[in-house]
Amino acid sequence: MAEGINEIEDGNFESEVLKSDMPVLVDFWAPWCGPCKAIAPVVEELSKSFGDQIKFMKCNVDNSPITPGKYGIKAIPTLILFKDGDVVDQITGMVAKSKLEDVIKKVL
Repeated sequence: MAEGINEIEDGNFESEVLKSDMPVLVDFWAPWCGPCKAIAPVVEELSKSFGDQIKFMKCNVDNSPITPGKYGIKAIPTLILFKDGDVVDQITGMVAKSKLEDVIKKVL
């Protein structure tokens, strides 16, 4: 896992994301997903820029299928931004870094 990005699972999603005292960006992904691999470096760059203001987490949908199901995730990569336990924004698919920055800046 990239520095500044932690792995999250069904078992610790509530404590790490929903009860977090800071906003959390969760990257729902799978190792076999090409677009997931393509967006990973972008998320890593953002974690270096915003890591002191937002927690960055990755959730492998193959290992933790319950959480993606709760949020209606049907395609990956899907990135969901949470603040105070609520979904602030959701992006599915490969998008430009600037789009992700705009989403992050909404909660800062």
